[in-house]
Order: sequence, then structure tokens, then C-alpha cells
Amino acid sequence: METNPQTGKLGRTANILGTNLTGATRVTFHGTAAEFTVKSNTEITTTAPAGATTGTVRVVTPSGTLSSNVPFQVNP
Repeated sequence: METNPQTGKLGRTANILGTNLTGATRVTFHGTAAEFTVKSNTEITTTAPAGATTGTVRVVTPSGTLSSNVPFQVNP
């Protein structure tokens, strides 16, 4: 799973690309919950939430928890 872009300011929109994303129930940026919309089985749109720090993006799906292969870099 990966985020596109892999860096940005808080509040920036990002796409999460992966497989089996349908039914996702939670997205976090280094442990901070984010609002999100499942666009398809392979794409989620989200926003880097207030309070997030640089680290792994995780998505909880019915099949398990997916983690980004590259940490999302939060820029000031």
C-alpha cells in the first residue's frame, strides 16, 4: 500500500493506493485517525489530519490492517 503524495502538510489531500480497500473502517497517520472516502477497491481519498506526525499510514480492512510501504512525511 502507498500514499500519493508521500509528503505534505497537515490538511493535504492524499490518495491511498492498494488492493482490497473496499470496506475499510479506519485510516490512521502514525496513529492519528483521519477522515476518508473509499473510492474503489484500489483507492481511498483521505486528508492528513491535525496532530499527525511523520510515520506509517495504516488502513483497517475486513481482510486485516495494511501499512504504507513508505512513511508519510509531514511537512511544517
